[in-house]
Amino acid sequence: MHLFSRGFAKGGSGFRELAEGFLHPNKGFGHQSGASVDILATRSSRSFIPDTDFERETSPDPLLPSKNDELDRAYDLLSTSAFHNASVERLSGAVRVKTESFDDLGPVGEDPRWDVFYNFHAYLKATFPLIHEKLELEKVNTHGLLYTWKGSDESLKPTLLMAHQDVVPVPVETIGSWTHPPWAGVYDGKYIWGRGSSDCKNQLIAVMETLELLLQTHFEPRRTILLSFGFDEECSGTRGAKQLAASIEERYGNDGIAVIVDEGSSFETTWGTLFAKPGTAEKGATDVDITIRMPGGHSSIPSDHTSIGVLSELIAKIESEQYRLYLDDENPYYTQLQCGTAHSPEFPSKLKKLLSHRRLSHSSCKAKPDYLAIEAAKQGLDIKYLMQTSQAVDVISGGAKANALPERVTVTVDHRINVGESTQVVWDRLTALAGDIAKKHNLTLHAFDGKEEPSSVILTGWPTRLEPAPVTPADASVDGPYAVLAGTVRALYGKDVVVTPGIMTGNTDTRYYWGLTKHIFRFGPGFDPEDGPGLGGIHTVNERISVKNHINAVKWFTLFVRNMDEATI
Repeated sequence: MHLFSRGFAKGGSGFRELAEGFLHPNKGFGHQSGASVDILATRSSRSFIPDTDFERETSPDPLLPSKNDELDRAYDLLSTSAFHNASVERLSGAVRVKTESFDDLGPVGEDPRWDVFYNFHAYLKATFPLIHEKLELEKVNTHGLLYTWKGSDESLKPTLLMAHQDVVPVPVETIGSWTHPPWAGVYDGKYIWGRGSSDCKNQLIAVMETLELLLQTHFEPRRTILLSFGFDEECSGTRGAKQLAASIEERYGNDGIAVIVDEGSSFETTWGTLFAKPGTAEKGATDVDITIRMPGGHSSIPSDHTSIGVLSELIAKIESEQYRLYLDDENPYYTQLQCGTAHSPEFPSKLKKLLSHRRLSHSSCKAKPDYLAIEAAKQGLDIKYLMQTSQAVDVISGGAKANALPERVTVTVDHRINVGESTQVVWDRLTALAGDIAKKHNLTLHAFDGKEEPSSVILTGWPTRLEPAPVTPADASVDGPYAVLAGTVRALYGKDVVVTPGIMTGNTDTRYYWGLTKHIFRFGPGFDPEDGPGLGGIHTVNERISVKNHINAVKWFTLFVRNMDEATI
């Protein structure tokens, strides 16, 4: 059966009417007339005519599972006030369990700060009893959670859903700046507030709510479903996701998973169009420590330049020149630009002209200025760094006393590597810049060789060095996981939503899962059209998520799991 021959071909009630009720709430499903509006109603009368040929390549027809009365009724419950209230309490309760992770955590089992995850596991067990009764749960490296819902057809590769249990710390000095206490899980009638509410206990709880609901309806999957929840994503994932991925690969083998969905990019309105942007790529990353060692002594008899002065000179050289803007043909943002020309009435004419020129030349050229990237970058920093390797001087330390010359100073420079480039480009550039400074001040250069000595400049790469991720296939005209994901988005949110591949400037736990499948999506499927732009306070004060966003994520996962279960891929 063709992937898109299901769902809308069937008459009667069920998911088709449920989707209609969601998109047009005034027609039923517990919504009063005028209480809400179609997400894209304001665009329905526009005169712009989209390019339907390109649409088929990126945004397939809405995809709904086959009719099942019991499952359809259960899905209908997701729109009730009873589920709304219960979901608020489940996510609020998860926020109230502190699960901070720190960069300086010691080994699991030795550092007592890991013990907070025992409390979170107890919370999940009490909150989702059917999952813990019916599914197999393995604890990997003590705190990593791997749930398995075994399917009836072993020939089908599993669906893998991910999230992480840990959250970034809340500095004590920032607590007074929060509208609501960061660990209270306050619900104000629209938002749930607190650390982890949008990064990413919301996704974890949405996935758990989805499976608990499916278990209640006696759903019996053909395709095995895996849940993998790491516990140190915010400090590189080496103890959690890395070991979970190894455990999964040992069982299912290389390329043994059909699709992975983890946290990631979501929805964005630009050029007059609403885009859903599942991340099909991630930039690479390399953190580099630069250390200057110079003789100490009393500050009343200083050298012309102290180690801090020399390091400052090197930092100034690093920041004086940025990496080149370059939009690789494999970069998902290139596809979004093409989607913009096809679907967006407000797409800039200059970008359209440059894009047409790129198409005629068939590819970008690293040896020449990339005028398309240069023009696109004018839209803002968030767009610029989709096409450029970034550098950020984030941490500096050195010096002990006002009257003592510093003998050792260190700076950490964070880099996120552009698609089509490599970490070696960064290391080579830093080596050249540091070499110039070392020569000027008569210092020895040790560039990434693991050595150091007095009177030297030392470059050290962190062990978390990561190349840009392989790019996930994203052709919706081909039956595959992207088509299922995109079709599910349009089934829930309507055909006016344009689905386009996105790119993550940060990194997720999926960095350890590349060997499991070519189909990795970093996607937050929840959306609230009444919510403002932004990331909901992620990694800062006033982290929050709207409950409508969260419940829509549950709806999406419910549809997606069933759609994947019926797919023949």
